Amino acid sequence: MSQHVRHNRRKTLIGFVTSRSGDKSVKVTIAYKSPHPLYHKVVNRQTVVHVHDEKNETKPGDKVEIMETRPLSRLKRWRVITVIERAESTSDLAVTESDVAETVPTKTTQA
Repeated sequence: MSQHVRHNRRKTLIGFVTSRSGDKSVKVTIAYKSPHPLYHKVVNRQTVVHVHDEKNETKPGDKVEIMETRPLSRLKRWRVITVIERAESTSDLAVTESDVAETVPTKTTQA
């Protein structure tokens, strides 16, 4: 009589595709800002994760939503859910760290 309800407790993050590293694989950079513990200056930080892109639909510069998944290879633990925003450029050049850091909102720009 009781139904089992599965709760999806997988993490989801939003980041930018920085490079295509092979067939069905991309690197996604998740940028964030955090205050320095001693000097209280806002520091740009980033995390780079290897992501599975089943349809090969992303290219460098795209803003994507990714979800945690089971290990798919030695490094890949994430997969692309949706492409939120397409890149404006058509070149397949890698996105630099400064390009990603410029898109992260600060406390002063969120107002």
